[in-house]
Amino acid sequence: MRKILFIVLAFFWGIETFGQIDMTDSTVKVVSYWGLNEKQSYIVTEEKYKVKDNDTTSREFSKYSVDITVVDSTANSYIVDWFYKDYEIKTDNELVKKVMSIAEDMTVKIKTDELGVFQEVINWKEIRDYMLKATKVLIKETQNIPNMDKFIKQIEGVYGTKASIEAAAIKEIQQFHTFHGASYKLGQDYFADMKLANLYGGEPFDAKVAVWLDEINPVDNNYVIRMEQTVDSIQLTNATFEYLSKMSETLKIPLPKKEEIPTVKNTIWTASRIHGTGWVIFSVETKETESDGIMGVEERKIEIQ
Repeated sequence: MRKILFIVLAFFWGIETFGQIDMTDSTVKVVSYWGLNEKQSYIVTEEKYKVKDNDTTSREFSKYSVDITVVDSTANSYIVDWFYKDYEIKTDNELVKKVMSIAEDMTVKIKTDELGVFQEVINWKEIRDYMLKATKVLIKETQNIPNMDKFIKQIEGVYGTKASIEAAAIKEIQQFHTFHGASYKLGQDYFADMKLANLYGGEPFDAKVAVWLDEINPVDNNYVIRMEQTVDSIQLTNATFEYLSKMSETLKIPLPKKEEIPTVKNTIWTASRIHGTGWVIFSVETKETESDGIMGVEERKIEIQ
């Protein structure tokens, strides 16, 4: 999706590899000017909760640190390590605590182009093996919980292939690089039809996307860019039913009729304050999923230290 967004915006404004903020025409170019061995540390917080009738329930909170280091730099690419550590997880669900903490001390090695546009996860096999080893331990620890081995198998599926890791397992990295590689003009809205990954495993969802440059701060050499994504609700509702069908078979529980499944709506907002060097200063992504009067909220914040 990010690559498509880059192509769309580059068509409008073109890409140059110098000068990020141009106040003569109120434009910015999001390009990474990173040096070899340059390192920045971030705190990432993730919160999930549900809202029904103004009451908040099912709250989960996690916090971890990540060191981002440029380990290779060429004329047309960067190789960057993301090292995850210091997990803090607050939830009443002990299984969730165990699942979320297995990424402790893991390194994800990614490649971007010279502009900072995400291209791929390089060490995906290492990540796969790391997570499979961790989930085997988890299966033993939860062997007395009915059907939990099947649930863990689904988690393993997220890390089973390069494509699934890039689509579902590195959301904070994708968020970090959302706006890189394109030019934006203050007061100009950009619209596009995109394909978003279907985390249920089916065909990608159609989505409407709007992007705009919200603020320029030349004195501090940073700017704020925002994006809104709205997923096709019919496709999302159908995918939800298909997922429930699979879960019903796996867990041996009754499946509601398709016409009984309420319409599912999903909207994602992303806002990032980015320094002229291409390092993100602060980013927040909020996803709201609404169905049958219940609003599920997932919010992820990335903050430089």
